[in-house]
Amino acid sequence: MKVTDFDYELPKELIAQHPAEPRDHSRLLVVDKNTGKTEHRHFYDLPKYLHPGDLLVFNDTRVIPARLYGYKDTGAHVEVFLLTRLNNTDWEVLVRPGKKLQVGAHIKFAEELAGTIIDHTDFGGRIIRFEFDGVFEEILDRLGEVPLPPYITAELEDKERYQTVYNRDPGSAAAPTAGLHFTKELMQKIKDMGCEEVFVTLNVGLGTFRPVTEENIEDHPMHKEFYTVTPEAAAAINKAKAEGRRIVAVGTTAVRTLESAGADGEVKAGSSWTQIYIYPGFRWHIVDALVTNFHLPQSTLLMLVSSLSSRELMLQTYAEAVKEKYRFFSFGDAMFITTLDRM
Repeated sequence: MKVTDFDYELPKELIAQHPAEPRDHSRLLVVDKNTGKTEHRHFYDLPKYLHPGDLLVFNDTRVIPARLYGYKDTGAHVEVFLLTRLNNTDWEVLVRPGKKLQVGAHIKFAEELAGTIIDHTDFGGRIIRFEFDGVFEEILDRLGEVPLPPYITAELEDKERYQTVYNRDPGSAAAPTAGLHFTKELMQKIKDMGCEEVFVTLNVGLGTFRPVTEENIEDHPMHKEFYTVTPEAAAAINKAKAEGRRIVAVGTTAVRTLESAGADGEVKAGSSWTQIYIYPGFRWHIVDALVTNFHLPQSTLLMLVSSLSSRELMLQTYAEAVKEKYRFFSFGDAMFITTLDRM
């Protein structure tokens, strides 16, 4: 398949610049993954499409203030974007301007934080070794900025609106945006109707949002991301699966975690790196239904959601969303890819 097979036309004015308020008042396009039938609702209507016994899986990662600004010894200003922590001092990062930050380059961010570029990565990034005086996480909270995607140009007044209400494990360079629609009240309502919830963690990094530059999608190299599934979560998921209850993933990062940890049909507890690449033809083992946002053209995330239904059906649904003026991307509206057999 070609990357152009996953293209669609999107008017710029449909790219959401602000989150819906309240969170669960975003719109919800419900699509039957088998027939393509659609229904137009709001996110607070999601419980109408859930069944008692459904198990919802959330990614509880928290976005870190991953963007740092500093300057070289020459005085030149530079930007460092944290991706993946390798150990106590070393991180995989993206840098700008790249040509000025080669191995050996020294960067000063503040009196208590500096770093040295020690290597290149295979995805065009760098590995930086930090030197710091104090607790790194506390320094990062003071100096770093929570990075919004480049297509969001409006300033976000409340930085917590780029975090889910259930976040608890710092480590992501971007938010698991499907979860932004949930309020604590909506989650409680879903539990009260007899659904179950569990939390897994995937630290969102380059593997989730790196653009596809190869003509053939099969040639695209996925970058690794770190995930954790607790024994309690694995047991609950496997029990629900054995009992024939639906597994509803909240977001593509929950999908990546579940299908990585459950590649043989049974979710295994533990922590590991995943480079899973899901596109049409992929055999799904764990996930039955998916809450997700609308994704960028030609992206691996559009390929992933197309795999749960079909490329043709998903592009047809996206065209309908454009026609109905849904809001797209991180702060946009949501989809529920399911089977329309409400109880």
